[in-house]
Amino acid sequence: MKFSAVLGAVLCVSTALAETSPHGFRAFNRRGAVIPTVEKRVANQPFKHPELQKRASRFLTEKTTPFVVNGTGIPEVPFDVGESYAGLLPISDSANETRKLFFWFFPTTNPDCKEEIVIWLNGGPGCSSLSGLLTENGPFTWEAGTLAPVQNSYSWTNLTNMIWVEQPVGVGYSQGVPDISNELDLAREFLGFYKQFIKTFDLQNWKTYITGESYAGYYVPYLADAFIQADDLEYYNLAGISINDPIIGDETNQQMVAALPYIEYWQKLTYLNDTFMEQMRARNKECNYTDYWDTYFQFPPPAGPFPVLPDPYNDENYTCDMLDNLYSGLLAVNPCFNIYHITETCPHPFSQLGIVNTGDYQPPGAQVYFNRSDVAAALNAVVPTNWEQCTSKQVFGHGDNEEYYQDGSPPPASAGVLTRVIEYTNNTIIGSGDLDFLLSTNGTLLALQNVTWNGMQGLQAYPSIPLYAPYHPEYNGGSLAGAGIQGTWSHERGLTFYTAQLAGHELPGFTPGVAYRMLEILLGRVANFSSTEPFTTLRGNFTGTGIIYR
Repeated sequence: MKFSAVLGAVLCVSTALAETSPHGFRAFNRRGAVIPTVEKRVANQPFKHPELQKRASRFLTEKTTPFVVNGTGIPEVPFDVGESYAGLLPISDSANETRKLFFWFFPTTNPDCKEEIVIWLNGGPGCSSLSGLLTENGPFTWEAGTLAPVQNSYSWTNLTNMIWVEQPVGVGYSQGVPDISNELDLAREFLGFYKQFIKTFDLQNWKTYITGESYAGYYVPYLADAFIQADDLEYYNLAGISINDPIIGDETNQQMVAALPYIEYWQKLTYLNDTFMEQMRARNKECNYTDYWDTYFQFPPPAGPFPVLPDPYNDENYTCDMLDNLYSGLLAVNPCFNIYHITETCPHPFSQLGIVNTGDYQPPGAQVYFNRSDVAAALNAVVPTNWEQCTSKQVFGHGDNEEYYQDGSPPPASAGVLTRVIEYTNNTIIGSGDLDFLLSTNGTLLALQNVTWNGMQGLQAYPSIPLYAPYHPEYNGGSLAGAGIQGTWSHERGLTFYTAQLAGHELPGFTPGVAYRMLEILLGRVANFSSTEPFTTLRGNFTGTGIIYR
């Protein structure tokens, strides 16, 4: 596998968003709809999350004490992130085990949460899940181009217990030499780690949900299938999975075939000239991608399995690498074109996670946040450290350094893995950000059309039901989320597929309200994406500067 995807109404409905204002009236737009209000912060006073509460330390025991993180002692974070635990646990119970995975575990602030936990994984392969914590769904976020971290109003910890895991061995703060060749090896090591985690925090028999994005489209289904095969609910009680912008199918079919149709759709945004586009259409046809798309991108799909097209990387001239053929033209028009979020323009914002893509901006003297010794020490990691957002080590192939990551496992869509997980859980959610070019919405759907589950192949209709995110007052100007119709969705035979129209590759970071609603659905708190009921948390009375929400 030659792929490196470097890098997923709170209080009232729209008719009563702001019950009062500092001036004693509600704000309306010209059509009479209430305008969502952003609560102003008081100068020189830290913002206080209305749900942050002193939690009973049911998790604080003699076994967990070495992993305690001081919630007020995280560098650069000027507020209490609450109770959490971080550190390293071995992938087996052997006394001589040197391979260890790093985790950061946050008990939920939700007093109504059941005995459940959600795992979050970033992809790569070889990218740290702490990038998701810091820029997508963690208790605090530090987005690219911003001066400081802020509390995340849409942290998944508001809903449930969360653990971000750096895996496989060789990633982030993890320790040991990589020694795996495929996803089955990876799953065995992860299950060993997870058993140690469950025993350490006494979480036996808890429901586990596995989530992630990008190359976690491989990780999550294979790990979920390993949970199923283990047949041990005490430690591996799988309740559902969710993957965003995932690589799940054959790389050529899912990416190369879908590339030109994607750019054709967005041509009024990308502005590629007519001569170049005609060249790309001719090349697409020569590679048999045009006929393939017309034949197999159907709802319902033609009977499979679909044929597998040649790997363009096996051609020394990469003639049929349509993703990069188009990317070269896009960069000529927009030198800062972001393959992960196509509306971005120059300049590149600096990210605290460090440089991943060629051309990323890093100001002189800038430090990668998790590579700082004080940060590593605060998180009980090994100091000094050499933390990278996406490791330079080869995490597959027994640690050999090669130009491309080599994973010997077939895609989850064709290996039967995804099928088994859907049929076992009947609670599988796949999401896609419409502004992601690397792993486009229709490319992912093309991969799904080649999968059979619960007695039928693929989706029988294109996802087209309007997706609704609740209207809600915003009380943290540094953490905002859109509301109203935010995409589309469908549900067939235990699988939900949804889109977020303003999201790129990192869906929870771009559209946190949509991702928050997704997690509510995964956990069984809300029926589906058509529900107009408020978010199930962030309720209650709280005040800002003269603004009261009920």
